[in-house]
Amino acid sequence: MELALDRDLDRGGSQTVKAQLALRELVLSGAVAAGERLTEQGMVERLGVSRTPIRAALMLLAEEGLLEPMPNGGYTARAFSEREVLDSIEMRGTLEGLAARFAAERGASPHALDAIRHGLDQIDGVVEEALTLLSAFSAYVDLNAAFHRQVIALAGSRTLERQIGRVVTLPFASPSAFVMAQADMPGADTVLIVAQDQHRCILEAIAAREGARAEQVMREHSRLAGRNLSRALRHREALAMVPGAALILPMTDR
Repeated sequence: MELALDRDLDRGGSQTVKAQLALRELVLSGAVAAGERLTEQGMVERLGVSRTPIRAALMLLAEEGLLEPMPNGGYTARAFSEREVLDSIEMRGTLEGLAARFAAERGASPHALDAIRHGLDQIDGVVEEALTLLSAFSAYVDLNAAFHRQVIALAGSRTLERQIGRVVTLPFASPSAFVMAQADMPGADTVLIVAQDQHRCILEAIAAREGARAEQVMREHSRLAGRNLSRALRHREALAMVPGAALILPMTDR
């Protein structure tokens, strides 16, 4: 009896995850326009998933900030001002800065530091290729995300890790949210070189157990995403490379 119940719970959970991923893709791909109303029944018919997982997925996306509950029922896809996106980036930077400080002050094993150095060595090669190959930007996204995860893990704080996990689900707040937009903008090489130098400085500060410096550089590093956003908003073709870019209000609407 208990095993059957466990299987039912597992199926329910997997269906909710499936619905959540499908709904997020609809919103971020632009298939659902900002301000468009979403209802449980409409999403059931559109995605072919039963009502209970759809209801849960809609609530989860509302918690993430992608959807806005409507007073008379249903949800709408949100639009975001530049200020809202910058606030999300600043929140992430503040928490990741704290993670870098914890990592420095609490000490990191040589093995963990070597693993990060190896990842940064890989980024060095990718940065060189990114000057000519679009595919290199995708590789950079993965390696950059790994660097941020490793630093957070070094902090040794599950509480902080959970809070950062919540923040990066905010629209456009992740460390690599605007990296792909750089591929279609002038000066991409300079931004990537600066970002990689900051990676090295953060690791150096952690290894030297310089908590204040590690925190300061990590916070400054996060602000590169804000600069990338501002540049992308002036190059709408580049902004189109960012998932969910249609949800960011044009300059004339802010």
